[in-house]
Amino acid sequence: PSFIYINTARSHSTLTHTHTHTHTHTAMASSPSLLPLGLLLLLILVPFALAAPSHCATPPDQRSTINIFRASDPCSPFRPSVRSSSWEDTMMNFMTYDESRLTYLASLATSHRPSGRSFVPIAPGRQLLQIPNYVVRASLGTPAQPMLVALDTSSDAAWFPCTACTGCASTSTSASFDPSSSTTYRPLPCGSPQCAQVPNPSCPEGAASCAFNLTYGGSSVQAGLAQDILALASEVVQSYTFGCVQKMTGNSIPPQGLLGLGRGPLSFLSQTKDLYASTFSYCLPSFKSLNFSGTLRLGPIGQPTKIKTTTLLSNARRSSLYYVSMIGIRVGRRVLDIPPSAFAFDPATGAGTIIDSGTMFTRLVAPAYAALRDEFRRRVKAAGPVTSLGGFDTCYNGAIKPPAITLMFMGMNVTLPPDNALIHSTAGSITCLAMAAAPDNVNSVLNVIANVQQQNHRVFFDVPNARVGFAREFCTAAA
Repeated sequence: PSFIYINTARSHSTLTHTHTHTHTHTAMASSPSLLPLGLLLLLILVPFALAAPSHCATPPDQRSTINIFRASDPCSPFRPSVRSSSWEDTMMNFMTYDESRLTYLASLATSHRPSGRSFVPIAPGRQLLQIPNYVVRASLGTPAQPMLVALDTSSDAAWFPCTACTGCASTSTSASFDPSSSTTYRPLPCGSPQCAQVPNPSCPEGAASCAFNLTYGGSSVQAGLAQDILALASEVVQSYTFGCVQKMTGNSIPPQGLLGLGRGPLSFLSQTKDLYASTFSYCLPSFKSLNFSGTLRLGPIGQPTKIKTTTLLSNARRSSLYYVSMIGIRVGRRVLDIPPSAFAFDPATGAGTIIDSGTMFTRLVAPAYAALRDEFRRRVKAAGPVTSLGGFDTCYNGAIKPPAITLMFMGMNVTLPPDNALIHSTAGSITCLAMAAAPDNVNSVLNVIANVQQQNHRVFFDVPNARVGFAREFCTAAA
């Protein structure tokens, strides 16, 4: 199996890249009161600061084990080199994150695209950079050029920023790929099968290689389609197909490339299916963990054998999103009265429920969230009056004893530990339900099971057998 350690300890570190080419594989061709913002800052961010060790625990990459960082963490090279002068600036990144992410997911779910095409998502402005993506070391080319790429379960993306890119973000910590320095770099011709799988392929008469153009939000991207050797630790993928970004107009794109774990034909998962059999799992640690370490496990070997699963649903309009059949929510022993339409899967509108590693807090469509919120409040009525805190509408002054919340899927139930259902201030003076209603816009039909609710679970994706499973696992052990 291939294990990738998630390590998001929050302090400064210098990243180095090493790998050994020991395994070679060929890629496929294919009206509560509103509390002050300062309290919200303390609620979310002070625990992070107090838990931070004095240095980043970054064990060296070993064979199939590499480190993963949250892009916004101090140990990540994508964190601003100068600390923000105000908590408000930092908080705004957190507060705008989920809204940006939900808009992106909804655009994927509702857009109609020709079957079989893999689209490269580019978030408008710097929103994707602000999103706490999981960033992993990789290398590209011969000799190997160290890169850092964001992992995303809801993306088919396969692209790297290339040198001489006009308009690409430039930072001292982000590496661009230099095709001219790689002896194994190969532009793909216009007649290649992969060229038919990218958006808006550009092959003017006489063109020697395939290019493509993409417009997203207020930005446009031009990239060349190419292949080269990709390495994650010692696992090597020959002829990995990716977009080499050459021009960006409009807003800046994030400095890192993207390594999509979606199901599209050009995603990392699809290109390495002979190696990893389109199977992976991850275990995200609790945000209260000191070391913030966990693992991404690639391939069927070493996956949990005793695990309850539910069926993965297929949406031809957006094959990368991991839709599942959610059927209800239970609070304590009471199954909530929620209309089935709140969970109904509809590929035409994008409605349904997805499992997503990139969203922080679970969002439920209005009827489902209202039922959950009201029953939760009823159960903790003795805790005192309900207040609001930023985007959270069910908060209490002091610690509370929460009822068990169970997410019910066809074939499995996932009961959330208290740490997955609540967020607390450092002193324990404020406690909030860590979920929210889906925004009242294009996102209103999509339930998103997010990473706070997934923490300390092994979340298992078995694409060939169309199933996803959850198993409790302590993910916070030091690497």
